[in-house]
Amino acid sequence: MPAPVLSGPQYLREGLKLVLSPGLRLFVLLPLAINLVLFVGLIYLAGHQFSLWVDTLMPSLPDWLSFLSYILWPLFVVLVGLMVFFTFTMLANIIAAPFNGFLAEKVEVVIRGTDDFPAFSWGELVAMVPRTFAREARKLGYFLPRALGLFVLSFIPVINLVAAPLWLLFGVWMMAIQYIDYPADNHKLGWNEMLAWLREKRWQSLGFGGSVYLVLLIPLVNILMMPAAVAGATLFWVREQGAETALARQG
Repeated sequence: MPAPVLSGPQYLREGLKLVLSPGLRLFVLLPLAINLVLFVGLIYLAGHQFSLWVDTLMPSLPDWLSFLSYILWPLFVVLVGLMVFFTFTMLANIIAAPFNGFLAEKVEVVIRGTDDFPAFSWGELVAMVPRTFAREARKLGYFLPRALGLFVLSFIPVINLVAAPLWLLFGVWMMAIQYIDYPADNHKLGWNEMLAWLREKRWQSLGFGGSVYLVLLIPLVNILMMPAAVAGATLFWVREQGAETALARQG
């Protein structure tokens, strides 16, 4: 039996196969198109501003320590890259949230072989918008104070050397939260209960979040992997007994 942390890549790989299947492609194409437009716009902006952002974050060094700039510059390139990644991921998921919630429903139907959700209609999709946007706002409320703390840390000399590793760890955890939340929300599991469920399966969550994080860092590939991450998270939810946990706590 594989170690819990190794189950994450497996869920993501199976999720990719699911979203490429004929029955689910319809629910993937529209958010893919939206994310492609957003990605091109953000890459265009980053291409023109990236060096300026790196120079702004880089600490000023005295002449006798100038040699350290050759060591620190790659670190701050990574830091700015992580910030750009977070921005794209956050905006893309806010825009695609209703579609992702619906995709998670349909993936669960395929996995379980039973359909306990309403049939697809544009009216049903529109009805999901307020709930999914409210849930995305809750994620944003969780993300922003922690991201702000890391951002401030990035400007403190010496201490900012640990900013990139902390951003990485935080990003892995946020990827688990971001995508597991879709099937959890479909089953009306509360925000705090969802976080508690993820903490109970910490290693599986970090393994899944880490695998998602890595593939989303790859330009263009990340656009396809976002719906794959939704499908993989739904597999994670079903196989790790997330739905049963939701029902037990509601009861």
